[in-house]
Amino acid sequence: MPDQRLINSAGFAVCAALLGYALYAQFHLHLDPCPLCIFSRITVLVLGVVFLLAALFNPVRRGWRWCFAWLIGLASLAAAGVSARHLYIQARPAGSVPACGAPLDVLMQMFHVWTVVYKVLHGGGECAAVNWRFLGLAMPAWVLVFAVALGAAGVAANLPRKARRMFG
Repeated sequence: MPDQRLINSAGFAVCAALLGYALYAQFHLHLDPCPLCIFSRITVLVLGVVFLLAALFNPVRRGWRWCFAWLIGLASLAAAGVSARHLYIQARPAGSVPACGAPLDVLMQMFHVWTVVYKVLHGGGECAAVNWRFLGLAMPAWVLVFAVALGAAGVAANLPRKARRMFG
């Protein structure tokens, strides 16, 4: 198995590339992100920060390795969950998703943060639009693919050796 620090550094680099492309799509391709896209960016950012910390800290002790494995697993599950919810909203028939709501910054001014999270995860018309595809997959599908792959690689790399042998 490749070096743990190398995998964590590569995980960080992939997260940075995903966020970089999201910003390129927003500012160069003029694809404004919907609230769920912004939530996806936040979860990918958190995953990238955990990978960066794991690469810099490079834990040797068993307890820290478990800690980083869990944190990477949770962050990747959050990213996959938001992306899966976004794909579900995009797959619903036209007219079954409520019309576009207020922008995220307006919601944050009007409601408590947990109310905003609830409203965004229930989606609106702006989240149902598919305005970008690559190889037939929309952007949330790519985030889902990368979140699952990064999560699996990060958890496997950071588990203590005995646990790795136990799982595979």
